[in-house]
Amino acid sequence: MFLIDWQEPFGLVLTEAMACGTPVIAYGMGSVPEVIDDGTTGYIVDSVEAAAKAVGRIDALDRRTIRQVFEQRFSVRRMCKDYVDIYQRIRNGEPYLTAGELRSSAA
Repeated sequence: MFLIDWQEPFGLVLTEAMACGTPVIAYGMGSVPEVIDDGTTGYIVDSVEAAAKAVGRIDALDRRTIRQVFEQRFSVRRMCKDYVDIYQRIRNGEPYLTAGELRSSAA
């Protein structure tokens, strides 16, 4: 459960849960929609009632898939590669990509 009511800029706890294959139920605040794939790595909800209902559907999510999504998007190897790519672009005077563009380009 990640039922925060502020605009969390990243939410490291989300990626830590995914690293363990643990589904996340979270309000769609801040970075949550960018980190959690609704219906795949967890559920994005808009109320305590919706969160309680999501708990009943948690078994529909595959823990191995959650871990695989973590590996693809947030592993140390992936994150380091993205940083090196950005640094090289800056050094070469090229525009660097946004985090969303980096994620979609690696898919």
